[in-house]
Amino acid sequence: MRSPKIGQAALRGRRGGFEMAAAAVLTIAGFFALLGVPAAPVLAQGAGVALDELMAGEALPDVALGAREAPVTIVEYASMTCAHCAGFYATTFPNLKSKYIDTGKVRFILREFPLDPLAAAGFMLARCAGDDKRNAIVDLLFAQQKNWAFTDKPLEALAALLKQTGMSKNSFEACLKNQDLYDKIAKVHDRAAEKFGVTATPTFFINGKKETGEMTSEALEKLLAPLLKG
Repeated sequence: MRSPKIGQAALRGRRGGFEMAAAAVLTIAGFFALLGVPAAPVLAQGAGVALDELMAGEALPDVALGAREAPVTIVEYASMTCAHCAGFYATTFPNLKSKYIDTGKVRFILREFPLDPLAAAGFMLARCAGDDKRNAIVDLLFAQQKNWAFTDKPLEALAALLKQTGMSKNSFEACLKNQDLYDKIAKVHDRAAEKFGVTATPTFFINGKKETGEMTSEALEKLLAPLLKG
């Protein structure tokens, strides 16, 4: 899914689903600033960035999976409303986790790159659940994406879904009014766009090498194999 140029007509068409979010802090106008054109040139597929720069401190702490000393680090920039991102988590991520993350070969980090206000809301709610639950909430929202992101009343659907995890209505509403958290998610997005040329989701950096688009297990294994020799 492409970013950052999202037409006003497209946003207007989904405005009804965003009205509650706008009443909190996720305003359409504010999000146009978040989705500004990247200042840095777009990196081509396979281009690399310095791993130490990629792993420098973010506005929000990374919630990593896998061993810190793993020989391969994968950083994914994703959007909660991105169907290709959800597809990756449904078809490729289970194999990645069992074969590479759980065995100490890969350290995996998902970072926020919301493409619209609703995606930002999903990421905010995942963060508000706490670091120990953040990745589990992200997994849940991707697995149930069609049941909340593409409905007439997405925030009501989100609230019902998060209620099943123990999040109260008051906590839900307070989270979406957390301007500081929203600003930090915007900073993660902006740094990815400006420093690393991220313009679409999902975008992966595998030991700093950029790969864009939903990947099959077979394609990912071909990229990992030479990095794990020996």
